[in-house]
Amino acid sequence: MAQVDVYNIKGEKVDTLELKDEVFNIEPNMDVLYRYVDMQLTNKRAGTASTKTRGEVRGGGRKPWPQKHLGRARAGSIRSPIFRHGGVAFGPKPRKYHKDLNKKMKKLALKSALSVRYKENNLIVLDDIKLEKPRTKDMKEILKKFEVENNKILLVLPYQQEQYKNVKLSARNLQKVKILIADNPGQKKTNIDGLNVFDLINNEKIFLTKEMVNKIEEVIG
Repeated sequence: MAQVDVYNIKGEKVDTLELKDEVFNIEPNMDVLYRYVDMQLTNKRAGTASTKTRGEVRGGGRKPWPQKHLGRARAGSIRSPIFRHGGVAFGPKPRKYHKDLNKKMKKLALKSALSVRYKENNLIVLDDIKLEKPRTKDMKEILKKFEVENNKILLVLPYQQEQYKNVKLSARNLQKVKILIADNPGQKKTNIDGLNVFDLINNEKIFLTKEMVNKIEEVIG
């Protein structure tokens, strides 16, 4: 069974935690990883780009010049796409960009991303991290203990709580740090932030609390 050291916020080792091999130590499926990231980025597209066709631009109702006897090419409207200020022939129109994956593939992608970070020794587990008030200086000092100030960092917290929210607020001015609160409360199951593959792949160092590890194993294990 995979094992990982558990640290406190001072950077001191305080425990060792066993991880489920079927979650944190599988052979990563790179194809499913690509499909998940492609789905995430595609679904972020607004699809609001819009251009006007020759039937929508203003003007152009009258034939600009006679059909014959001028030696010029025939033209029926000055709003044809070949003219300046004319309509756009094959421009974009509002549309929905949407892709989806089934639940098994989504779980496999998450397991693959976590396994990649574990095998690279870029998965760091904390016993817990809480702050009484939001303070960027405190967050910077914690990261300095782990010597990761120059890395892109993802810290995942288990649920909504005032002290966890303070941690998130403390990192909002740090460009290379992203905090997720992976809560899934109530019957409607609406994620606050949500653990996702793109953030796991896009950040070099992944910090999880001990409670978050248990939560991940319970949900996708």
